Amino acid sequence: MQPKTINILYWVFTILFAALMIFSSYGSILVNEDAKTLIHDQLGYPVYFIPFTGYAKIIGSIIILIPGLKTIKEWAYAGLFFDLIAVVYSGIALSGKVDPMMMFMLIWIVPGILSYYFWKKKMNLGIQ
Repeated sequence: MQPKTINILYWVFTILFAALMIFSSYGSILVNEDAKTLIHDQLGYPVYFIPFTGYAKIIGSIIILIPGLKTIKEWAYAGLFFDLIAVVYSGIALSGKVDPMMMFMLIWIVPGILSYYFWKKKMNLGIQ
């Protein structure tokens, strides 16, 4: 694969992943009813935890969009993946069954995995 193609694919998947994570953080930052219903009522996390996750997703999304930042970008990807996996795991652990809505969250991981994959390819080729 050509370096230019790798760079384009990286940016497409990174922008998509960051947009999904920023979109999902909006309700958490505002602590709106949808966020309370999902995170507090259904998953059982305390209300004070809701804005924390929203701000963490915003910060992580911004970091993956900034060129460079090699080590902190690894941490940002890890945090965003942990967030998505934790939501799915919490939903399954509490209900004891696979909820289709929780499985839908796994789809959001795909652009993140592809973003990370192409970022690593860029790093190996020395592309900034």
